[in-house]
Amino acid sequence: MTGAARTSSVDPAEIAKFDRIARDWWDPNGPMRPLHRINPVRLRWLREEACRHFSRDARVAFPFEGLDVLDVGCGAGLLSEPLARLGGAVVALDPARANIEAARRHAEAGGLAIDYRAETVEAVAGRGERYDLVVAMEVVEHVADVDAFVGACAAALRPDGLLLMATINRTLRSFALAIVGAEYVLRWLPRGTHDWERFVTPDELRRATLRAGLAGFGTRGMMFNPLADEWRLVSDTAVNYLAAATKAG
Repeated sequence: MTGAARTSSVDPAEIAKFDRIARDWWDPNGPMRPLHRINPVRLRWLREEACRHFSRDARVAFPFEGLDVLDVGCGAGLLSEPLARLGGAVVALDPARANIEAARRHAEAGGLAIDYRAETVEAVAGRGERYDLVVAMEVVEHVADVDAFVGACAAALRPDGLLLMATINRTLRSFALAIVGAEYVLRWLPRGTHDWERFVTPDELRRATLRAGLAGFGTRGMMFNPLADEWRLVSDTAVNYLAAATKAG
């Protein structure tokens, strides 16, 4: 089915998969442990990229104050909550209702005002809602139509808005590390979490952003350092990478 024929880039099988593990999202030693571990490095990059783009001081307590932020594919809010704590007015989307319910309960317990919605970015963009910052972390490799998804994210941006994404490159090394290593050897993730054929290369993602009318595409790699037991930003994008693109003002 072509992107033009779809009303949503969402894959129902992917939604059902994450519905089943929604209750474990906030367990740092559970199925989402890799996201808990990777969160600090991707949040640091998000903060730096957004502050650079919007000419803000990344060192202040609330650098996102006054910014409307859309977190697409938010899961149970592992990134939505720190974005709200940085001062952003956060709307967070996930088509898996169990994820949204888990996110709402956790945010309420922490006293955070986050607008969680069990819907798609296509629905939000179709209503004419626009945001300064659109974030889609570890989502691109799960959608049914990358062009349609990126196009909807771009449509949800205001002029001079910023789109920030994280995904996995489709390389032999990513197959060895992100699937064989992470799912079968180290068991960081449940088997079947990822499909290597759905991984997206930086060049494919760059072309998708260009087709969506975005510019300034740039990437940064993320790599796990086993000696320090932490993730770090690197220039190598062969496995995990981050991507940024902007909408003309």
